[in-house]
Amino acid sequence: MIQKVLVVNGPNLGRLGVRQPDVYGHDNFAKLVEDCKQWGAQLKLDVDVRQTDDESQMVSWMHEAADNEYAVVMNPAAFTHYSYALADAAHMVLDAGMPLIEVHISNPAARDTFRKHSVISPVATSTITGLGFLGYRLALEAVQEITSK
Repeated sequence: MIQKVLVVNGPNLGRLGVRQPDVYGHDNFAKLVEDCKQWGAQLKLDVDVRQTDDESQMVSWMHEAADNEYAVVMNPAAFTHYSYALADAAHMVLDAGMPLIEVHISNPAARDTFRKHSVISPVATSTITGLGFLGYRLALEAVQEITSK
């Protein structure tokens, strides 16, 4: 059976390519979707890439992942620093026996002080930061390795 993976992205990531290209790069969200789907196909994963600026939508996606035993690659963006609701929902993915890999395009620890704290990292299976879109590929590789055991 092919493992389904939700690749979920939080606020402002739909603005990739135009939002702070010096921090997030020049590639847009459509390129991220294309890359993730291509990498997923190479890894024999069924990848569904989503983006929302709505915290409740992100929480609902975690419920969907937990209920259906989907692995998750999550870039929570600004929700990283304060969304206990998202952290609780992310924990449900782990409770369902699935990995949840936290990804950040930039390195939050090297940026503004408020970005240094993540409420998601203590819940996540692993965290990958500062590698741009490559972080998503590495996260998908980790999902494939973890779920194939």
